[in-house]
Amino acid sequence: MSSILFDDLLQARQRIAGLVRQTPLEHSPSLSRLAGVPVWLKLESQQATGSFKLRGASNAVAQLDAEQKRLGVVTASTGNHGRALAFAASQQGVKAIVCLSELVPQNKVRAIRELGAEVVISGRSQDDAQREALRIAREQGAAFIPPFDHPHVIAGQGSLGLEILEQCPDVCEVLVPLSGGGLFAGVALAIKAASPAIRTHGVSMQLGAAMHASLQTGEPVEVEELPTLADSLGGGIGLDNRFTYSITRELCDQVHLLDEASIARGIRHAYREERLVIEGAAAVGIAALLDGLIEPRGPVVVVVSGRNIDIDQHLRVLNGADA
Repeated sequence: MSSILFDDLLQARQRIAGLVRQTPLEHSPSLSRLAGVPVWLKLESQQATGSFKLRGASNAVAQLDAEQKRLGVVTASTGNHGRALAFAASQQGVKAIVCLSELVPQNKVRAIRELGAEVVISGRSQDDAQREALRIAREQGAAFIPPFDHPHVIAGQGSLGLEILEQCPDVCEVLVPLSGGGLFAGVALAIKAASPAIRTHGVSMQLGAAMHASLQTGEPVEVEELPTLADSLGGGIGLDNRFTYSITRELCDQVHLLDEASIARGIRHAYREERLVIEGAAAVGIAALLDGLIEPRGPVVVVVSGRNIDIDQHLRVLNGADA
């Protein structure tokens, strides 16, 4: 299934301890009442760059050798990985180039530039941006650090799963936003190593859910990337996917898909009931609970993956819009 071992997660956590935050696990009275069991929110939105992506990026950059660091790093991103890699690279004195598609919101583009990375806009999909990043890697010798399908990135995200196990030892259900699968794979490797009985739920949007389509087909497939409130979950998983597809297929107990109205309700609930400003991708676990898609057997942990929503969009959603 995977060449990524539980020990890799432990080493990643130790390696990035001074570079990322151990984020809080906060009890949600409102969701607990709704679910009938304790519900906890794992607030990765409180990382320095506003999302969980800093874990994987920091672990990957930290393992480059001196020559690779001299030549710099390059990636393709829907926004949050690029932001995290730009920050991680700047912390460790490394030049970063981030390739983005035209669909990435301008607030995320600006944030990456402000962190000192060079931004290249290419095409209308994650796959287009990745092709450009690979070209730059070939021509300039920069180390390509993909947003999810890389063992160092997955191991870094797995440190989040280790924290969940420590902060909520009796967890029964873990709800994880599902896109390319780096976050899901890392968390699931940690969770299932502790207890195969803990159920893992991947949650995504109906519009262009590439991992779900691939799992349904039985192999990685391309899907059309469409505008969605959960823009951080957009993009393909790569037809040559080496790690996240197989790990997700093996360790995911259920996948849930949400429409735009449900994701908007999740954003509104987070603000009104939890006093959290979060992006659409981070709201999908909350939305799945609000929609009654989960039948929990015991304590639930919802991974709240990021806060990097365009503030005007957030205001529109709070006022009742679904886009």
